[in-house]
Amino acid sequence: MHRKVTRPLGEVALGSPPGYAQTLLRLFLSIRWDEVLVLQGAPLIGACFTLRTLTVSNLLALAVFGFASCCLVAHVFALNDWSGIHGDLRDPNRTAGTFSAKGVNRSAFGIFAMVLLVLSLLIFALLGKSMLILAVAIAGLGALYSVPMFHFKGRPVLNSLLHLVGGTLHFLLGYAMWAPLDGRAVAIGCFFGLVFTAGHITHETRDYEADLVNGIKTNAVAFGKVRAFVAGLALFTIAYALLAALALCSMVPRVLLAATALYPVHLYASLQTMRSGLKFENLRRLQTCYRLLYAAIGIMMVAATWLGRTI
Repeated sequence: MHRKVTRPLGEVALGSPPGYAQTLLRLFLSIRWDEVLVLQGAPLIGACFTLRTLTVSNLLALAVFGFASCCLVAHVFALNDWSGIHGDLRDPNRTAGTFSAKGVNRSAFGIFAMVLLVLSLLIFALLGKSMLILAVAIAGLGALYSVPMFHFKGRPVLNSLLHLVGGTLHFLLGYAMWAPLDGRAVAIGCFFGLVFTAGHITHETRDYEADLVNGIKTNAVAFGKVRAFVAGLALFTIAYALLAALALCSMVPRVLLAATALYPVHLYASLQTMRSGLKFENLRRLQTCYRLLYAAIGIMMVAATWLGRTI
């Protein structure tokens, strides 16, 4: 008679236990680095707004800042994945990308998430007190969103407020690298906060079916896919309008008024997605589209800021 052997969540039968190097590699590959890198746009643009001269020491400091920012955002995503692993394993669109599918134990992944946080906070403490405070605030918002005790992910509207504040703080984190925070910084940061919030509502619309099955009351689950999608589009529209207002008030270079010309492209892509149906693949294509649009706007922001200082 053979006894069935059960294994903890995330453990797979691989013959012999992996060595330290292999374990670290699996932990590293379990992070959603594509999402982490996308979210580096706001802090790096913030840093470029206040970086005055390109010196070796400044570029080195910027590289250290980028590493710390990546560790911080990687922690936020890792904490989210650690908290939601049971639901992700029930989502066919997510299962293959989970840390469990890569042979990583849940407890080990949780420890890795905390190591990323400690490492990022230690570096930010060396970079400056204000940056440390902002980093702690961002980590705190991530905990409120993901940790089961709070689980703001399942609280409609409140979860969007977290993203609005968090997206703004990401920009301020970079801005504080070389300048004190002021009203101008907060106003520009709100643009990134709006984009972050609108993008996440679109993300919730994309994941509606999985969240519904897992009992997660996101905005899309609470109010319906169409209403959530329209709300996200409305926030994107407000973000474009805010960028135009910032340019007209000279808080950002006036040439960035030209960036609002991308809005019709965004609107057309969104309306096409609605006509085609708010399905997972259609929404993924839309996400790729507007991410490229905002990448272009980010490049325009950095280029216009630097050209304005040299001309």
